[in-house]
Amino acid sequence: MVRTSPERGLLCALARRADAAGSAGEAGRAAERGRGAAPSAGVERRLARITRTTLPVALGSAVAVIAAGMLRGRPIRDTIGAGVGLAVASVPEGLPFLVSAAQLASARRLSAHAALLRHPRTIEAAGRTDVLCIDKTGKLTHGRIALVAVASDGHSLPIERLEDEQRAVLAAALRATPRPHNGGQLEHATDGAVTEGAEEARVHRTTSAQGWRRTSSLPFEPSRGFHATRGRCGQRRILSVKGAPEEVVQRCATRDGRRLDSKGRKAILEAGEKLAAQGHRILAVAERQDAPGGKLTDDTVDGLDFLGFLAFADRVRGTARDAVRRLADAGVHIVMITGDHPGTAESMAGELGVLDGRRVVTGAELDDLDDRALDKLLPDVGVVARGTPVHKVRVVQAFQRLGRTVAMTGDGANDAPAIRLADIGIAFGTRATPAARAAADLIVTDDRLETLLDAFVEGRAMWASVRQALAILVGGNLGEIAFTLLGTATTGTSPLTARQLLLVNLFTDLVPAMAVALRPPQPEAAERMLQEGPEASLGTALTEEMVCRAAATTLGATAGWLAARLTGRATRARTVALVALVGAQLGQTLLVGGRSPAVILSSLGSMAALAAVVQTPVLSQFFGCTPIGPIAWSIALSAAAAATASALFLPHLVERIRPAIPGMD
Repeated sequence: MVRTSPERGLLCALARRADAAGSAGEAGRAAERGRGAAPSAGVERRLARITRTTLPVALGSAVAVIAAGMLRGRPIRDTIGAGVGLAVASVPEGLPFLVSAAQLASARRLSAHAALLRHPRTIEAAGRTDVLCIDKTGKLTHGRIALVAVASDGHSLPIERLEDEQRAVLAAALRATPRPHNGGQLEHATDGAVTEGAEEARVHRTTSAQGWRRTSSLPFEPSRGFHATRGRCGQRRILSVKGAPEEVVQRCATRDGRRLDSKGRKAILEAGEKLAAQGHRILAVAERQDAPGGKLTDDTVDGLDFLGFLAFADRVRGTARDAVRRLADAGVHIVMITGDHPGTAESMAGELGVLDGRRVVTGAELDDLDDRALDKLLPDVGVVARGTPVHKVRVVQAFQRLGRTVAMTGDGANDAPAIRLADIGIAFGTRATPAARAAADLIVTDDRLETLLDAFVEGRAMWASVRQALAILVGGNLGEIAFTLLGTATTGTSPLTARQLLLVNLFTDLVPAMAVALRPPQPEAAERMLQEGPEASLGTALTEEMVCRAAATTLGATAGWLAARLTGRATRARTVALVALVGAQLGQTLLVGGRSPAVILSSLGSMAALAAVVQTPVLSQFFGCTPIGPIAWSIALSAAAAATASALFLPHLVERIRPAIPGMD
């Protein structure tokens, strides 16, 4: 998606605001790394390429018609008029409008299914997305973690069967947990889970610390990795800490009063790894009973006594597994970026099928890599554990350097730079902060990954519909050009007048092509639609469809015209050729449109309108036609039917001869 200068200005403003708050802020670092422009959208570039290809063909055919007429001694005025008419009629000037209309239709359908798009162009980005960076909470899981177990001294017990030792660990964790402000919700889900788990186990902040009251605290930040609270219990100061094991353990000096060395710390972390490998999110708990006074800072959180671990769990959504599989089958590289422990993240990713043979890395590992090394690593990465918003920005930038189209999900203010930088930024609405929503291109209002999958299906289906509509426009026009050149080479003049060529485009291009582009994807075709995309839809597949449509159209019009020339006047032959040409194209449109009522009605309506023009004397004469009888109608419709039938077999023929056609293999 094209990022405008105002958007880049907003991103820079986020960086300046975060810098003013302190260079250590995650939002500041993420915004700083996120400065720059994302790659431009692909649909306009591809349409421009098609136009650049067809324009010389149209102009060349017009020159050929004029040259053939002059060589045959035809009147210069008529010859030039025929050539100009062919050039005008064969240029697919409706391409940009058709694509815009398809995007609007897709956006409208998605809005009825809990997906709101900031701009219709977002749908084409969704259709070419091949990397999805996603956090698991609320998207891959139910989004509500619960405290399920407490471990102390190597013994882990479920929350409903805690003993005194584990109850003391939970009480220390509760002391390190902030209270909700004004009766509101806690900022972090783990804080809420600790509070609810303590209530279930009937553990209080004063358990094992009678009369405890809070005096100061350090809030949790991704860069800090822990939450610390200092309180008084009589004459003692107690410093309670809970957070990431690798952050907390390195600040511990003892365990159960025994001195800790590097070997002891390693043993504690290994015990945490075992819990995490069971699919749990792990937090370490530690306290210092003789904490010093003064200002509480990161540097003063040390000399702790390690107490134990808290184990949390968030169940995987049953439907998320299927959504992940379908996205992976469609060629989307899914990267789960989470703040969880690597073991927890790997267990969850394995259950979801996210890894798919790829590896797990940590944010710390990414920090040790320069951009070139990161670019080399990321194609083999399925999970980034202990990831922060800064890592999200780096991952997006790296994939974009590799030429990939990246979708990024997020819901926090710190995620806004990465969301805005991505080709398609996604905010899951019920959890998203205003900053995340403002940065997003797509807002999923029901927090379901399946809704995001629907958006991808719509995006891929849009590319398929555009391909088919382009084949109608460009392939049909190429067929008109080929038929005109054949007729001109045979008689020295165009078989159809300029007005008739414009009439052909009116009945075959505008309404039928629009109906094909706007039709919704069929539910039973969702799996097939996921295989579509820019390369699959507008590459070889589009070329083949255009060649087949052009060949079938040329055969139908030529057959009708030649048969009519043998049985009647030139004006009658032109009229039969006009009907055969329009009928052949509308018949192929019906084959493409399938069961779409809009496509059926538009095709039949266009044919009925053509019949009215041909059979109405004044209109017929204005367009250079003549009313025709049953025999002529039979010739025209038979030629159109034969051309439509040939369209069923031409793809197989093109498939066989494709290696011999330059530019098609």
